[in-house]
Amino acid sequence: MQNKKLKILHDRLICSGISVSVAESCTGGLLSGLLTSLPGSSGYFRLGVVTYSDSAKTRLLKIPEKMIKQEGAVSAYTAQKMSSSARALASSGISAAITGIAGPSGARPGKPVGTVFISVSTAQRTICRRFLFRGTRSYIRKQSAEKAIEMLIASLHSAKCARS
Repeated sequence: MQNKKLKILHDRLICSGISVSVAESCTGGLLSGLLTSLPGSSGYFRLGVVTYSDSAKTRLLKIPEKMIKQEGAVSAYTAQKMSSSARALASSGISAAITGIAGPSGARPGKPVGTVFISVSTAQRTICRRFLFRGTRSYIRKQSAEKAIEMLIASLHSAKCARS
C-alpha cells in the first residue's frame, strides 16, 4: 500500500516540477529515505534535515528556544515552524515536518507515546495535524512517515503537470 502512495507522490512531484524538502525529528530520516528511494527523486528532493534535539531545531531551523520551551518540541507550533523553515532553507515548493514521541519513553502530560504532529508547508499555506499512533517505536515512526506522504499528496492535489 505504501509503495503505491509513494509512487503517486513521486509522479506528482516529477510532473509538476515542484521540489520538496523535509524536516524530521522522531522519524530520524525515515521520510527522507522514502522520498529518495525511487529513481528520479533527485529531480525534486532538495533537503532533508534531522533535527532530533531542541538545540538543532533552534540552530538549523531558527525556531526560537523560548517557543520550544513554551509550546514544546512536540507541538503544532514546532511542526509548523519546522516545515516552513525547511521550505525556506531549501527554496522548495513544498515541505513536510514530523515531530513526536515514538517511545517507549518520553511521554508528557497530555502527550502520550505515539503523539505526533505533522505539518506541510507551501507558499500558500501551512497545515498541521495531530496524530496518536499506537504500537511499537518502529510502527509509530513508520505510520508518521506514511501520513506525511499522504498529507504531501493531498497538498499537491491541484498541482498542474508542467509537462506537455
